[in-house]
Amino acid sequence: MSFQSAQLWSSAQLYNGPLLCCGRLEGNKESNMSTLWRREEFLNICSNEKLAEKAQDIKVTISVKESQAARYNLDPESFFVNRFWGRRPGGVAINEALQIRVGYTLKFKRSTDRDEGLLEVKEEEANLQHKSIILALKAAAPKWEFEQINFVVGNRGSVVESEFHTKLKTLDVQEGKKTCSSPIM
Repeated sequence: MSFQSAQLWSSAQLYNGPLLCCGRLEGNKESNMSTLWRREEFLNICSNEKLAEKAQDIKVTISVKESQAARYNLDPESFFVNRFWGRRPGGVAINEALQIRVGYTLKFKRSTDRDEGLLEVKEEEANLQHKSIILALKAAAPKWEFEQINFVVGNRGSVVESEFHTKLKTLDVQEGKKTCSSPIM
């Protein structure tokens, strides 16, 4: 886990409000969609079966990368569902206290911050990487809203300050709880 990810996770965990944060950063344990969806908080959103069904419908619309073609050819029937359950978001935050229940998938990405615009490129890559998670969740749990929040940090620790703080505010991380000792753009 990167230093920035650890700081963000610590900040989110300090908040004692309605936001529930959990995921692969929690306790330094690796988690994927399969292990996350064994937790009661997630099963209350929708069942494994319903999410798998919706994931299958969505995954077949996403092309198979050349690097994954051999795995696909071995078992085309289960390839897409296995790929979905194997996705590893950086974490998931759930806020049930709002009028409309909201779930956020979190993704942490690193990028070179030497060239202008590369942080934005990584932002788009992160959105594409977990697009299937958001689409499957929206289809499986229509009473919920889902959004992906990406935290892209440059290799030298830079972030776009306004975006970073806006994302923390979305997660309901209070102003006094933010900890960031890295350079901010």
